[in-house]
Amino acid sequence: MSVESGSRTESHASPPRLGMLPMIIFGSRWLQLPLYLGLIVAQCVYIALFLKELWHLSWHALDLTEQQIMMSVLALIDVVMISNLLVMVIVGGYETFVSRLELQGHPDEPEWLGHVNASVLKIKLAMAIIGISSIALLRTFIEAGNLGSNRAGFTETGVMWQVLIHLTFIVSALGIAYVDKLSDSGMRKRAE
Repeated sequence: MSVESGSRTESHASPPRLGMLPMIIFGSRWLQLPLYLGLIVAQCVYIALFLKELWHLSWHALDLTEQQIMMSVLALIDVVMISNLLVMVIVGGYETFVSRLELQGHPDEPEWLGHVNASVLKIKLAMAIIGISSIALLRTFIEAGNLGSNRAGFTETGVMWQVLIHLTFIVSALGIAYVDKLSDSGMRKRAE
């Protein structure tokens, strides 16, 4: 055991040398860093949007109807869910495709990060998109009482398309999960 742990230390201390082309190709993963930093800026924009919506809700709470308050709360939930999606993409994507964050043992380490890979990230993102779509669809259903009036923000056709798009997200997520399940079972069979 001591030989094995010693060899791990040595291999960790001196990684194998790469040729020029593999080094360039492997190093190209760092080109994604500005993309993840840009997503952090986008998250700051969502924080401003959340605070604006929260201020509007708090300031006008006594003047709003119950339906308007519910719509404002759903808008807040929508912003939070999109922000959660951004965190998953930023942290999970960086950890999976760029470099390790070395968060093991940190008290704030996200539980899901310990077993994240490209497949898990795809499924988590698909589920988050379905959640966001569900909130948008719920808002549409709440406003459906206004269909046919001047206050309607959409048409019956628009509602139909929202439902079809939502169902497409669900079918896509099920397809991704099924393909991942087939892939996992194929890997297990090969390992045996």
